[in-house]
Amino acid sequence: MTTAEPDTAKDGREGDVLVARDKFVTLVTINRPHAHNALNAEVIEDLRQIVTASAADDTCRAVVITGAGHKAFCAGADLREIADLTPDEAEAYMRAGQAAFREIEQADIPVIAAVNGLALGGGFELILASTFAIVSSRASMGLPEASLGLIPGYGGTQRLPRLIGRQAATHLMLTGDRLSADRAYQLGLSPVPPVAPEDLVAVAIDTARSIAQQGPRAVQAILRSVREGQDVALEAALALESGLAALAIVGDESSEGVDAFLTRRPPKFKEDAT
Repeated sequence: MTTAEPDTAKDGREGDVLVARDKFVTLVTINRPHAHNALNAEVIEDLRQIVTASAADDTCRAVVITGAGHKAFCAGADLREIADLTPDEAEAYMRAGQAAFREIEQADIPVIAAVNGLALGGGFELILASTFAIVSSRASMGLPEASLGLIPGYGGTQRLPRLIGRQAATHLMLTGDRLSADRAYQLGLSPVPPVAPEDLVAVAIDTARSIAQQGPRAVQAILRSVREGQDVALEAALALESGLAALAIVGDESSEGVDAFLTRRPPKFKEDAT
């Protein structure tokens, strides 16, 4: 794991994951362009640690993950690592990757995937585990594992049907077809239309900065309500929401936000991001 400024020149000695700080936003770059930013166990663990540390840092409000270069966000798992695994080793390997992606998915701050090119296999699954994605017009996504005699193993068979529906997700996995950036947007895999490749990271960071202006505890509560509510019955989810909403109403953060609205001034939340 390497810490670098966003504009640090590449010198051939950098690590496989770069971290840069832009005010209240952590920018993470998978830095393996020679391997189309493929995920190995070390990179996955680095991503998990960075997101976990960022979520625990009161001065960080969002994480943006992207890939080095213009060809690939992440082209999937590093197949060389799994080629000679025993069944027990393979299961442990996949469970470790699932646990890391689940931790990213459950982070108390938004994790935004800035998808700048190919996002296949594990790379697509990383997008599915993120809070949402912003995609370049060059982005192309898919789960081609079946063509290799494999199946998605980092949550793809579970998260994708929940996001786009069972039939569309199953068709995508069984055929190995790739989604264009426009099709991904149409299916709801990105909340905004595709952006120009040269603008991608700036748009993602601007989005993260916008989130950073909101009440940080409100953001955490929204993430929790959505995350925990989607897997339970509606009545239980509504009870969760009302409990979190009540805590927000009586909290210091809402007192500041409501007073700022009524007095027509910008709110000054704790450790304000302005």
